[in-house]
Amino acid sequence: SLLRAKAVRLSEQFKDQGGVATMDPSHLTRWLTSRLMTRISGPAAVAARHRKAEQARVKAADPHRVDYFHQVDEGYSCLAAQTLERLTARYDIELHCHLVRGQEGKNAPEPELLAQLARADSHEIAPGYGLRFPNHPDAPAAGLVEAASQILAAQSHSDFARAAVSVGEALWRDDADRLAQLAAELGTASPEATTAAIEAGTAKRRELKHYSGAMFYYGDEWYWGVDRLYHLEARLAALGADTQPGTPLIAPRPSEDLAGQRDTGQFTLELYASLRSPYTAVIFDRAVAFAKAAGVKLSLRPVLPMVMRGVPATREKGMYIFTDAAREARAAGVPYGNFYDPIGDPVRRCYALYPWAAAQNKGVELCSSFLCHAFVLGVNTNNDRGLRKVVEAAGLDWSAAQPHREDNSWEALLEDNRQTMYEAGLWGVPSFRLLDPAGEPLLSTWGQDRLWLVAHTLRDALAARGS
Repeated sequence: SLLRAKAVRLSEQFKDQGGVATMDPSHLTRWLTSRLMTRISGPAAVAARHRKAEQARVKAADPHRVDYFHQVDEGYSCLAAQTLERLTARYDIELHCHLVRGQEGKNAPEPELLAQLARADSHEIAPGYGLRFPNHPDAPAAGLVEAASQILAAQSHSDFARAAVSVGEALWRDDADRLAQLAAELGTASPEATTAAIEAGTAKRRELKHYSGAMFYYGDEWYWGVDRLYHLEARLAALGADTQPGTPLIAPRPSEDLAGQRDTGQFTLELYASLRSPYTAVIFDRAVAFAKAAGVKLSLRPVLPMVMRGVPATREKGMYIFTDAAREARAAGVPYGNFYDPIGDPVRRCYALYPWAAAQNKGVELCSSFLCHAFVLGVNTNNDRGLRKVVEAAGLDWSAAQPHREDNSWEALLEDNRQTMYEAGLWGVPSFRLLDPAGEPLLSTWGQDRLWLVAHTLRDALAARGS
C-alpha cells in the first residue's frame, strides 16, 4: 500500500521514467518494487547490513549470538540439529535454541505437501551432508511429537543441541521406549510449559520476520537449515569467529561431480521452471549446461508462477526469497540481481510465444533470455521494446513472432506440466525429475539447491548400469 501511494504521487510528477508508463500507478508500483528488491538484495546493501550488525554487537560488547529455531516434527530441523554441537565447538558463538510451530497461514499454502516433501527430501539429502534421516513417508505420531517436545522444552540452551540429536533419532525411528528413557534422563516440561515454549519461540521468529523451522538467525540475516549453513559459516569466519580456520566447513554445499560418469541420451532430466521465479533464474542456465555435460536429454516443463496460480505469498516470504536467491547467485558466481518484476502480463506474453519457439527448438533459449532480461539486465518486459529484446536475444525473429502473440495453447501445456509436477509431490519451482531410460522417475526434487542431488542420483544410476 505504501508503494502504491508513492506510485500515485510519482505519476503526477513525471511523464516517463526508464521506459515505465508512469501515468499508470500499477506500472509505477511494479517499477518501485523492482528497484526496491534490486537494492536491498544487492551486495552493497548486504555488506552495509552486516557492518551495521557487527558495529552494534561490538559497541554492546555482545557475543556472536546465533538463534536457532527448531520444529520438532520436521525433517529439515532434524538435520539441522545434527550440526549444532559442531557449530558451537568450532565457532565462537553463543547459541540460543527455540522451539517453534511449522509454517502457518499464507506462508504455508500446501502444508501437507510441504511436510511430506520435507520428510522425503531430508532422507534424500542427508548422506550428501554426512547426516542421518530415515525413510519416513508418514508424519510421526502426535503422541511421540508431544513427548519429544516436552523433553526439548525442558533443556537449557547449552543442553539443547545434544538432546535434540538423541530426541530426533528416537522420534523418527518411532521409538516410544527410547523417548521415555530420554525423558527420564533429561527431564520434561509440563504440557503447559511446552506449549508456552513453542509459542514464545514462534513469536520470536515472527518478530524477526520469518516463518520456517530449521532456521538460523545471525546479525539481521536468516540461514535456512543445512542448505544455507555454509553462508553462516563463511560470515562467522570473516568476523574471526572460526577457531579452526582453513579446515573444511561443517556443511559445505555438495558438489555436482559425476565422478567420470556420462550418459548417452538414455536418461531424461525434466526441468519445471517459471519465468517469474528468482530461484529459477539462478539455476536455469546451469541446469541446461549440466544436462548437456551429463549427456542426458533435457525436457523443459514450464509452469505458471505460483502467485499467478492463486498461491498466496507474504511480504516476509517474498523478502527472504529475493534476498536468498541473490545470495545463492553470488556464491555460485551467477549473474543476477538487476530485477524488473515480470509478474502478470509479461509472463503471459512470453509464454504465448513459447509453443512457437519450442517448435523451432528455441524454447529453452526463449526462457533463458526472458529470465536474463528480467533478473540480470533489469529490462522492462511489460512492453514491446523489452519483449523484442528477449525474443531477438533468443535467436528468434521478432516479425515472425507477431502472428503467435495471441496464441493461448500455452495455457493447456503449462497446466499439464503443473499437474505432472503435483503428481510427483512437487508444487514449486524450480523442480527436477530424473527419468530412467524406461521413463520411470528415479528422483523428484524441488529447489535450485538440488542440482547436486540430481548429479549424485544420475552418477549412481549410471555406475549401476555399467557394473
